[in-house]
Amino acid sequence: MQAHFSTPSMAEGRPATALRTLDRAPAGVPARRGGRPRRGDGQREPRGGGSSVFRIGLCAPMRGTAGIWGPSCIASAQLAEAELNRGAGVARRPCELQLVDASDESPDVEDTLREMVDRGEVDALVGMCISSVRQRIVGAVGGRVPFVYTCLYEGGASSPGLFAIGETAERQLRPSIAWLSARNRVKRWMLVGNDYVWPRVSHRIAQQCIAESGGEVVAETFVPFGVDDYSEVLDQLRKSRADAVLISMVGQDAVNFNRAFGRAGLAARVLRLSCAIEENLLLAIGAENTENLHVALGYFSSLQTDANLSFKERYRACYGERAPTLNSIGQSVYEGMHFLATLLDDESRASGDAGGRQAPLPYASARTAIYMGAGANHQPMYLARAEGHSFQVLARF
Repeated sequence: MQAHFSTPSMAEGRPATALRTLDRAPAGVPARRGGRPRRGDGQREPRGGGSSVFRIGLCAPMRGTAGIWGPSCIASAQLAEAELNRGAGVARRPCELQLVDASDESPDVEDTLREMVDRGEVDALVGMCISSVRQRIVGAVGGRVPFVYTCLYEGGASSPGLFAIGETAERQLRPSIAWLSARNRVKRWMLVGNDYVWPRVSHRIAQQCIAESGGEVVAETFVPFGVDDYSEVLDQLRKSRADAVLISMVGQDAVNFNRAFGRAGLAARVLRLSCAIEENLLLAIGAENTENLHVALGYFSSLQTDANLSFKERYRACYGERAPTLNSIGQSVYEGMHFLATLLDDESRASGDAGGRQAPLPYASARTAIYMGAGANHQPMYLARAEGHSFQVLARF
């Protein structure tokens, strides 16, 4: 079966299959410097003991609202692939990436993945997508192959074979709202999000955190993906007299909303907090629209840590100056690849973590990260403020 996607820089009208091996980077991703082990006959082999290559389905959004993250996810995954293949690979085999479009706009991602698993074309899945797509993937192939879900999410994802290693809304929101409330004296919050599971769960958590900090939620709204006109939302914000807004929007929608927010002249008096705006989106929003914008994440490319400086050096050496912008979402996929390799060093771990019986599992990343089992990850959390086109870290939690 074939589905179609286009990368953000692909020429219009030129379709490509939703599944491809990454011998050459898709449009928008610079070619790597150096190579990797190649198979001689180009034929698929059945999954299992007779296969010479460990095949990883790389799930990444390649179009639509979240498509802006695709190039950095692919580049980060390819860097990890090259590093692993210079060593023992994955499960003591060289690994090979196969790209699957995990956009919300991809209607047949479930059928594509189900067919790949049925045919033994993948041994594991790694990647990021919005939470509603993650639920679709788990419903289609959950428990049949390990699935390392890498990006920030609402928390509570528990299913056999699913390993969620990203930041949870609880870890992001609770310390950040308390810190901002104490230092900026914000009391009246409006909550704005896309209409799906991550914003809805995040807002329930935020309401508790705001109340604990002595504030109140004065308005809340959810908007569909792809909205072009935010005038009604901004009017509601003005009428509510909110002095802070939690923005639970993703990808291009977050870009468009924050541009409209900046043009409306609200930035000077209304504090913004997001858990999903990273360096890619910050560049797209524009420096003129980022005043008083705060972000809570577990990774920023500006971190001056040994692990991050080393990671950035390897990333630039691999791709050069035209590399996709480093950010939390892309870096999470790099982590996911190394997490999978570490996980499969002990194959007994790979059956799933719903019971939470795994011992702590440290793995290579651009930050200090230890997987604790049952969807719990021990990692630093940062609150940063946008300064033009970059982030200044204000606090570590």
